[in-house]
Amino acid sequence: MNRGVRLVCAAVVVAIVVAMGAAPSYSQTARYVVTNDDNSAGNSATFYTIGAGGALSQKTVVPTGGFGLGGGYFATGRVGVVRTPTGCIYVSNAGSSPGSVSGIVESSLTLSGTFNGSAGDSGASSGIGLAIGKKALYAAFTASGTIGVYRLGSNCTLTFKKDVVASGLFGGAIDGMKAHGNILVVAYADGSVSSFNISTGLPVPNNDLQQSSGSIQYGGAPAGVDISQDGHWAIFGDASGSPVIEVADISSGKITGTTAYLVGSGSNSNNVWLSPDGTLVYVSNNASGQLTAAFFDNSTGTVGGTCTSSVLKNFGITWFFTGGIATAAPTGTGKAVYAAEWGGGGPSGVGIVKVTSSGSSCRLTEAAGSPASDPQSIGLLSLGVFPPRSF
Repeated sequence: MNRGVRLVCAAVVVAIVVAMGAAPSYSQTARYVVTNDDNSAGNSATFYTIGAGGALSQKTVVPTGGFGLGGGYFATGRVGVVRTPTGCIYVSNAGSSPGSVSGIVESSLTLSGTFNGSAGDSGASSGIGLAIGKKALYAAFTASGTIGVYRLGSNCTLTFKKDVVASGLFGGAIDGMKAHGNILVVAYADGSVSSFNISTGLPVPNNDLQQSSGSIQYGGAPAGVDISQDGHWAIFGDASGSPVIEVADISSGKITGTTAYLVGSGSNSNNVWLSPDGTLVYVSNNASGQLTAAFFDNSTGTVGGTCTSSVLKNFGITWFFTGGIATAAPTGTGKAVYAAEWGGGGPSGVGIVKVTSSGSSCRLTEAAGSPASDPQSIGLLSLGVFPPRSF
């Protein structure tokens, strides 16, 4: 496996969300977990309704009109969730040529269309990651080394505008990225990070490309990206044999350096997700089949005490890696964390892990009904939650 098991035979996604400010007309009662099934024979998104205690029930399967890849980086976020008047879910199709992004309307659970990038855009090496800003959707095509810029249209449609070339300090492809306000923060598979100004919608480099401190200290590479609600901090989950996360101050509008932390007792830490109240950083320990929570101080950007779950049910038997994560509730600690579980050729699943926190100590416990089966995917590593967290 490449760089701390960063490459796997499945897609990964980090759900990426943004509040658009429009008065919602989507369902006020229904909440969904949405998967990118990454099926190479014909891709689809599976919707699960969220019930009491975070329990999941499959609602419907929506074909995307494209093709999955069946492989890629853990932290390449292939599901984007956004609040609009109808509610929109975007799913990338890395096995299509050229690579494409599909839109799904939440209020009707129907496909709005499948939207290609330019003729040269390809995610065939490691996937197509998505990030959603105020003015555009950004698609990171890993094989072509480009960020495709799509204008957000009505009813979850997209219009491709142009490509921006993006590569790491040592030539690496984009692994993970996140948009917040006027900044797009990017992690590359070669151990470097950078950011772009997206105030006009088009990414303009902030000239802050740099090797991360975690890469220098622990030999891995920043992969997953999340950003605090106030836009002060970027948090990276590292592709590393050790459980490493990194924090960067981005309050100046660019990355000013990263600080690395070892968190918990799991192995690998590609995917990160902040709790809705910003007090906990959740980490997907991809290689050991666990989740970790680390206390986060938003005033200082420092990471404190941690807790790590037991190994989740049937790890190494019916599934073999954890992937993308997201919280069940849009407030507080999120109440539960959902984790994609890669099936390794058999049906995949969605792990459900309950969160208990006193403010100084925490506990992660797998729910009795975990995992929920995803028979549409034999390589699930990506999911999102709708309606999304507020940042």
